[in-house]
Amino acid sequence: MSVAAQFSDLYGYEPTGVWAAPGRVNLIGEYTDFNEGFVMPLALPHTAVAAAARRTDGVLRLHSADIDAPVTELRVDELVPLSSYGQGGWAAYPAGVVWALRDAGHEITGADIHLASTVPTGAGLSSSAALEVVTAYALNELYALGLSRPEVAVLAQRAENVFAGVPCGVMDQMASACATEGHALHLDCRDLTVRQVPFDLAAHGLRLLVVDTRVKHELGDGAYAERRAGCEEGARVLGVSHLRDVPYAELGDALKELARAGAEEKVLRYVRHVVRDDHRVERVIALLDAGDVRAIGPVLTDGHVSLRDDLRISCPELDLVVATAEAAGALGARMTGGGFGGSAIVLVEEGDAEAVTKSVLDAFDAAGYRAPRVFPAVPARGAHRVG
Repeated sequence: MSVAAQFSDLYGYEPTGVWAAPGRVNLIGEYTDFNEGFVMPLALPHTAVAAAARRTDGVLRLHSADIDAPVTELRVDELVPLSSYGQGGWAAYPAGVVWALRDAGHEITGADIHLASTVPTGAGLSSSAALEVVTAYALNELYALGLSRPEVAVLAQRAENVFAGVPCGVMDQMASACATEGHALHLDCRDLTVRQVPFDLAAHGLRLLVVDTRVKHELGDGAYAERRAGCEEGARVLGVSHLRDVPYAELGDALKELARAGAEEKVLRYVRHVVRDDHRVERVIALLDAGDVRAIGPVLTDGHVSLRDDLRISCPELDLVVATAEAAGALGARMTGGGFGGSAIVLVEEGDAEAVTKSVLDAFDAAGYRAPRVFPAVPARGAHRVG
């Protein structure tokens, strides 16, 4: 049954429209977005879909096809950040978007929304951002708000930051809202300027695999926030607004300055990772512009080492993916997303994809881990109307 038909069964009338917004996988640039640095995600074919219609009575009704629960009914004028439905429950994301729109001065008088998603949850592929962006995109059209795609993304981010209490950067929402098919999104997180970078791996005989370890993680558990606070502390000691302002060529001097100031060892590690990862984004862009696509592989692996050793957000399953894939002939691999589980990406020759996949599956089996889910990452389009 279609999402529109499910909406009709739930609410007794047909939706005004149906919208979709994708999850994303990040090629390079991790924990750099809230440091106003650079990232390079691409949208996935996996989407959150929303069938929706306006209401005029101040009632917000939410339902998910993926959760065995009744319709959640709320009043838009009673939405409160970090309330019971704003602490980890799925309804926090669409409800937070309604709150953020109203808080920004938009007259949202209610809605009926039915959601379904094929974005794996807890896999580091931005399932929450997809829910937020599809809700914001649908309401933008339903209420003729005239918001641009970046504005939709920023409001969706605010919903997650303030309403749901997760201090994420804007990358996930920008990728979901602004990506284009066949391209990676080079995003400057300071001014939100974007460049659509052609990323047709098949034309080069390559494939990018996503390996979902099926190890679940929660970014709201304090680990993400602790690293963000450490980065902010590093920037404060160095006298810059954000770590984006520390030049790569001056990283050594910056680390010495932090040490002299008595900064904690973990702060030095966080700063080192962020400055180097910004530089890795620039290296990948230069290689893609030069047509040297295979050469991005070692940059991906270098990024994983930094995430594992400096940021310390990897886990045994992610490390096993990277080590096994490289031993099986992959060009490069790294964990992606917030860490502590989730997914890794693996760049392979087209002809090696099956063998690398088998090696990873066999390694997980030998280690006694649950079998991972492996699928190709094909750059897809951002938020759009589907019905």
